[in-house]
Amino acid sequence: MTSPARPRRSALYMPASNARAVEKARALPCDVVILDLEDAVAPEAKPEARAAAVAAVRAGGFGRREVVVRVNALSTPWGADDLAAVAEAGPDAVLVPKIEGPGDVDAYNAALYGALAHTQLWAMIETGRAILRLDAIGARSADTRLSGFCMGVNDLAKEMGARQVPDRAPFQAALSLSVMAARAWGLIILDGVHNEIEDLAALEAVCRQGVDFGFDGKSLIHPTHLDITNRVFTPPAADVAWARAVIAAFDDPANAGRGALRVEGRLAELLHRDQSRKLVAVADAIAAAEAGAEAA
Repeated sequence: MTSPARPRRSALYMPASNARAVEKARALPCDVVILDLEDAVAPEAKPEARAAAVAAVRAGGFGRREVVVRVNALSTPWGADDLAAVAEAGPDAVLVPKIEGPGDVDAYNAALYGALAHTQLWAMIETGRAILRLDAIGARSADTRLSGFCMGVNDLAKEMGARQVPDRAPFQAALSLSVMAARAWGLIILDGVHNEIEDLAALEAVCRQGVDFGFDGKSLIHPTHLDITNRVFTPPAADVAWARAVIAAFDDPANAGRGALRVEGRLAELLHRDQSRKLVAVADAIAAAEAGAEAA
């Protein structure tokens, strides 16, 4: 399932059981709101949270923000009911946890059979089995609603017994492989959360690392992380200007049939043209979203 070009720099988790937090999300400068039914909700509050998430999706009012609901796993007592209720509500996407192989994608896709056509399936990549089966998982996007990956580094660290050190060295292989698989199958991919709420310098460092790895954006646990994340994941103006120049050069009839050009002193091949189109599409979407926010 192809995911449209739109900004996904910041994806903020909000516990669906917290009505004030959900209402606040409608005005926050995040690109994606993730209404959480899983980790952020205590077992006894899950049915209430499910009803609140469905009501929030139906009520709307999130503006240009993408609305995603993270459900509980189908293996839990709440998963099947979550999928049934959320499918009927019609969010932009359903984020599903603990994916370990292509069969899990098929199971969640089947559970969303009656959902509206626009509702996509995003998969948490947070287990060792998932990392070892990334290509097979991504391949299911050809026949299902699957359109995105979201890293769950906390769960992966727990499973591995690894320490979450500042440069995320224990997880760099998993992060890189996940981005490769996402790109191979045309999926969006979001980096995992930053746990240190008050350490904004560390947040900026991991955001820059995420950009270097090729992530579309980052999932977040606190609104104070939004400004830094949005800024770092916004394509620099110089990069956007060069991308527009590359597109214009290849669109020039005088360059028809050429596979490589010199653009502003740099080599540009057809692969750079394709990358430039994606970059410009995202940059234009960000500009339109920000213009809309200012007008509001």
